[in-house]
Amino acid sequence: MSYQKIILAGGNGYLGGLLAKHFSSIAEEVIILSRKPQLQKGNISTILWDGKTADTWVEELEGADLLINLCGKNVNCRYTYKNQKEIINSRVVPTRLLGNAIKNLTKPPKLWINVTSSTIYRHAEDHPQDEYTGEIGSGFSIDVCKAWENSFFETELPQTRRVALRMGIVLGLADGAFPRLLNLVKFGLGGKQGDGKQYVNWVHEQDAVRTIEWLFNQNEINGVVNCTAPHAVTNNELMQTIRKVYGISFGLPTPAWLLSIGAAIIGTETELILKSRWVKPAILLDHGFEFQYGKIDEAVQDILSFKTYKVSQTL
Repeated sequence: MSYQKIILAGGNGYLGGLLAKHFSSIAEEVIILSRKPQLQKGNISTILWDGKTADTWVEELEGADLLINLCGKNVNCRYTYKNQKEIINSRVVPTRLLGNAIKNLTKPPKLWINVTSSTIYRHAEDHPQDEYTGEIGSGFSIDVCKAWENSFFETELPQTRRVALRMGIVLGLADGAFPRLLNLVKFGLGGKQGDGKQYVNWVHEQDAVRTIEWLFNQNEINGVVNCTAPHAVTNNELMQTIRKVYGISFGLPTPAWLLSIGAAIIGTETELILKSRWVKPAILLDHGFEFQYGKIDEAVQDILSFKTYKVSQTL
């Protein structure tokens, strides 16, 4: 086994499931810290925590190779005062709790990765934003990211290397944004959203997982790291690619005014679609990380070929 113990805080979501499955084959044990109990699956076990108070779960951090914090309320909602408070607290409180717990351990985790968000950068259509010269934006989403990262780095932890992994939109078939975009394409609604010029930060799910494992072996890397594919695409390019690979030539566009009405109806914010997120993973590229799916056509073809394979297996 390559690892003794992997801890996934808040790891019962989409990305947490991918990470648990991946590490279960190369680690002696994978422990998920969750508010909901789950049956043990092989060497994957769930320990209850509330993300607010220290309890017996703290003992599980002792001697861990890697701690990955995935906590945070889904931002796909209306930004009411109540939701804003929950979005911030669900990120800052568990992060601060983990930092205080690690501070008092005899043998703390070797590496702590906090999966944050690449949305911290400004709306950019002129050039990509990287870890060295990228400009931080303004607004609620950015305030969340700043508070999140501040809580991550505020505690002195000399024995634990830390990486704030600014994650793009993770693309895969099982969950996340891709199945929703694919459904739009299927029903003839897969055209551009807004003017279609806004950039989309994306990363194939396997590259997201590979990045996290790769970082474990890069002892010189700490601080902020962008986790996005090296070739960002516009919204129009993304939708064109999904339509082309799926085999549908036409998709009705959705103008910004109609998006505003739709967002209000389904309880979300147009910012999630219309903000231009053009981010470059400079640190990963500078240190030699090789993306398996660096271009959007490669990623979409892989995701949809897996779907075709699954369908053929059931026939």
